[in-house]
Amino acid sequence: MSATQSSETAEASVPYRVLARKYRPQSLADLIGQEPMVRTLTNAFETGRIAQAYLLTGVRGVGKTSTARILARALNYTKAGTDRPSIDFSEIGEHCTAIMEGRHIDVIEMDAASHTGIGDIREIIEAVRYKPAAARYKVYIIDEVHMLSNQAFNGLLKTLEEPPEHVKFIFATTEVRKVPVTVLSRCQRFDLRRIEAGRLVALLEEIAAKENVAIDHDALAMIARAAEGSARDALSLLDQAIAHSTGEDGAATQAIKAGEVRAMLGLADRNRVIDLFDQLMRGEVASALGTLGGLYESGADPATVLEDLANFTHVVTRLKLTPETAQDTGLTEEERDRGRNFAEALSIRLLSRCWQILLKGIDEAREASQPLAAAEMVLVRLAHSADLPTPDEAIRVLTERSDDDRKAAAAPPLPVGQKTPALTPAPSTMQPQPARSSPVNPAAIASLPAEKDYPEQEVDAASNAVRIERFENLIALAGEKRDLQLKFGLERFVRLIRLEPGRIQLGLTEDAPASFTSDLGNRLHEWTGRRWIITIDSDANVPTLFEREATARAQLVKDASRDPTVAAVLERFPGSEIVDIRFAGGDAKAGAGAEISNGAADVEVPPEGFGD
Repeated sequence: MSATQSSETAEASVPYRVLARKYRPQSLADLIGQEPMVRTLTNAFETGRIAQAYLLTGVRGVGKTSTARILARALNYTKAGTDRPSIDFSEIGEHCTAIMEGRHIDVIEMDAASHTGIGDIREIIEAVRYKPAAARYKVYIIDEVHMLSNQAFNGLLKTLEEPPEHVKFIFATTEVRKVPVTVLSRCQRFDLRRIEAGRLVALLEEIAAKENVAIDHDALAMIARAAEGSARDALSLLDQAIAHSTGEDGAATQAIKAGEVRAMLGLADRNRVIDLFDQLMRGEVASALGTLGGLYESGADPATVLEDLANFTHVVTRLKLTPETAQDTGLTEEERDRGRNFAEALSIRLLSRCWQILLKGIDEAREASQPLAAAEMVLVRLAHSADLPTPDEAIRVLTERSDDDRKAAAAPPLPVGQKTPALTPAPSTMQPQPARSSPVNPAAIASLPAEKDYPEQEVDAASNAVRIERFENLIALAGEKRDLQLKFGLERFVRLIRLEPGRIQLGLTEDAPASFTSDLGNRLHEWTGRRWIITIDSDANVPTLFEREATARAQLVKDASRDPTVAAVLERFPGSEIVDIRFAGGDAKAGAGAEISNGAADVEVPPEGFGD
């Protein structure tokens, strides 16, 4: 057998190691994206301030277990001339290889997910009394420590607080909130961060070069985004992408393209997602639905398409607020260039509105029995929301239209002496008002005072628009418009402070309906063709029109009861009372008559006897 054949046979006999294990960090310097933790641990080991217990937390794949093994290696680092803990791994130490491979006798790794009970902790408590067999420290690495039971945590507290000098604990968890505070207070905690997409892309490029694999930058960016900050996930996806594009001879046939990675991940075409975003921002519903249908037919999940739209919305928003985001290597060239254009053209309000619609729509698409239909309805909402004006724009448009409508409705001045024509509502830019939910109480209508002779409202001869300059004009207008509920409310609920064209300041009684102010504003706008500013003064102590009339009537009744004739009638009919005062002939100066009721009969007192 030749040397070449022997080498090939040896390589074939070595089992394949996945990239996540092959390129696992071997020292603190190999950890990417964890600079604060690396600096703290480096200073601690250099000064000898080594804690008795460490707690490592973070999402999956950011390096918690690898960091724990590196710490165990640093605690037990031994080589010729060095016999103290050190993070300087310039040379392989006596225990390094066994510790990093997870097979050292004094470094005990335990999975708390399968060893949750107090019995497992009792074994640790018993074992910590004995010194390490070969290394400097006996190190216990407990992964997913939050899975321990409450009894197990309680049983560990005393040992964790005062462990023997030869014992160190290293905990790792993805759910730090489930770890009791009594345990947290006994550990030095390090939060491992998600790795930025740009740094993941750089890591993947470096490993792909070592593996002699050619892969497009856009494909690496897709993998980095799909990994969501996890280095292990990114390497696993890279492994999968290499296998996906490998030919029968075991070698990659050509450079791995973004399309292959997209098909492997089941993602929507990023460029088509950007096209979809463009169509939605232009309000082109039909084109957007066609693009979504094409993505769906190519295998993209509707909820995933919405997620990609939300991600691109976030990219555009960041490019608008922080233009330096364009330097992020996790972005494709298409995202960078077109994202800048969208950032210049779209407002923050519109982007925020799209983000909210998409967040709600993603959940709808995931939970719907017909995800495609749900996603289509989300796109319809997005396309129409892109055409909606902002609140200040809407107010400006409504005001301008109102002015234009009043000018269009202008008529020649009325001839002198001509009677005011029946009023018609001015054209309104508002939608028809819905029927109010609190109809007038029939009993309240029956108890309304007799129709008063309010002065007629004035009409602007130049524009033929109604002008309300006095409160009595407004009440008369409500009566002419047959809005009895508003007329009743104006008389009973309003404490008028000031009224001038376009502005009214008032107070309200405690029994005024909650919708009274908005109803009054809507009616004023409808009847006068302009928007009114209504100011509410909660401290107003001005009497309402009804209260003023009631006070005046009470005074009349009091005066009438003092009349000798009326007093004689009241005395003659015990239990009777004055229920109304009417002036003879409708003229207050002509005298008055008092109507007296005892519940069975009414008695008219001649007016000539009143006031004698």
